[in-house]
Amino acid sequence: MRGWLSDRVKRRLDTFGSIVPSIAQCAVGSALAWIVAVQLLGHARPLFAPISVMICVGVGLGQRLRRVVELVVGVSLGVGIGTLLVSWIGSGPWRMALVIALAMTIAGLLNTGELFVSQVGSSAVLVAMLVPHQDVGGLDRMADALTGGVIGIAAVALLPASPLTIAGKHLSGVLDALSTVLEQTAEAIEKGDMDLAAEALECGRRTQTAAEEFATALENSKEIIRISPLRWHQRARLARYETAAVPVDLALRNARVLVRRTLAALGEPSPPPAALAESLREISEAALLLQLELGAGREPMLARQALLAVAARERPKNLGFSANVALAQLRSIAVDLLQATGMDHGTASAALTPLNELSDESMHG
Repeated sequence: MRGWLSDRVKRRLDTFGSIVPSIAQCAVGSALAWIVAVQLLGHARPLFAPISVMICVGVGLGQRLRRVVELVVGVSLGVGIGTLLVSWIGSGPWRMALVIALAMTIAGLLNTGELFVSQVGSSAVLVAMLVPHQDVGGLDRMADALTGGVIGIAAVALLPASPLTIAGKHLSGVLDALSTVLEQTAEAIEKGDMDLAAEALECGRRTQTAAEEFATALENSKEIIRISPLRWHQRARLARYETAAVPVDLALRNARVLVRRTLAALGEPSPPPAALAESLREISEAALLLQLELGAGREPMLARQALLAVAARERPKNLGFSANVALAQLRSIAVDLLQATGMDHGTASAALTPLNELSDESMHG
């Protein structure tokens, strides 16, 4: 029980650590937006300046810069349109519905993007419900929202989250998932246990979410480096994560096929040999080495050497159909991970035992 609570607290702290930069961006940006709107623009109660910062920073953490700019424009336009419509139509539930419909209609005619249209509508709601009776002009509110949006983007640039931490954390999740699937499959082969293989297959089917989250995190990290001068020096290290992204995704997909064929092979007269389980464990360890070396900012040479050793090993003989397919998938995973270390596809493929040699072994074994 104590161990479970400790793990839960650790996960909470890790999650909190990842949002600390956004908390700082929101807090500092909101204060600056208020000061700018009051001191430079002369607005007494610039409510929409800090609101715009909060919205911009929150969306900016997971979206591309173009969408953040679109959101800033949407907030500003929604505030302006909402103010004008409220001044003409008035407030109240039915009038609010009309204000929202008209604001979103205008937004849809200007830009069909869902984020833009929804943000114009939500900003119009704020105008209609929060400040319908204040004697503040629509242009002033638009200026406040635009000020907050610009400062929000500046906060993301000047108080950025670590792109390497974001990318590294999500890649670790992918490689941990891959390693776990390969370890479980190796254990199933050694014990001849179809239930264990079925569990490994179920685990493998859940890995695609981790790969998709890593792809999103990588785009986010690239965006941070693009707009933040403070992170430009990390471009070379992030490039290694970019190199690994597609090959690691392919390795996960091949691992799922491998587990399916292993499950089938365990029900055949010629089950997978122990040598296949050994190779799976070595690739699993290489995946973890890749994770550690990329996280440390090093060229993943140790992972590459471990994978090359597996690729060059003599292949098992007299395999059944499904075991042969599983072996082919293992070869594909080795090539995928070699590419993730920075090796080109041709060189990685050439490191494998040639297929004709494999065929000769099977024929003469």
